[in-house]
Amino acid sequence: MPSLTVKDLEKLQAEHPDYQMELVGGEIIVMSPSGLESDEVAAAIVAQLSNWVRPRKLGRVTASSGGFRLPNADGDVRAPDASFILAQRLPRPTADYAELVPDLIFEVRSKTDSLAKLRQKIQVFLELGTQVGVLVDPRTRTMEVYCLNKDKVILRDGDLLEVPELLPGWQLPVVDVWAPEFDEEDFV
Repeated sequence: MPSLTVKDLEKLQAEHPDYQMELVGGEIIVMSPSGLESDEVAAAIVAQLSNWVRPRKLGRVTASSGGFRLPNADGDVRAPDASFILAQRLPRPTADYAELVPDLIFEVRSKTDSLAKLRQKIQVFLELGTQVGVLVDPRTRTMEVYCLNKDKVILRDGDLLEVPELLPGWQLPVVDVWAPEFDEEDFV
């Protein structure tokens, strides 16, 4: 089994800039494009987060291309669908992978994603220091909220996601992240 490094990942990304890749356990994982719905949901989350965080200078919000070099034995490079990093942890932007774990991450399930693998990815981030991980499932219109050593909380339409320990005052209505559906009368 090959044991690839960050240098190998960077080389492959330079050779294949149209592919999104992660380094996990010494292996390169090529991420296929997600379906439109899951990406639209992720974009809505990034927009909501960014609209709250930037004017208050609370930190950084990244989308699915923002890579994080994890402080684990394998030196994994992972990219959640949406992330938030407190300002004091990363006061200046970096052109390289951030060498830390985000404080808050979101993984949005696409039609080809395994729930077990997404939950496992969130768990790895939590064990390495992420405070809150959220699994967003457009199919079931639910958010599973994870914190280390706590039971998961399941949110549905009508509920609010709040993370007061990181984003005091921020509220994300679960129903606001789903991709809208348009009817013919909407076009008139």
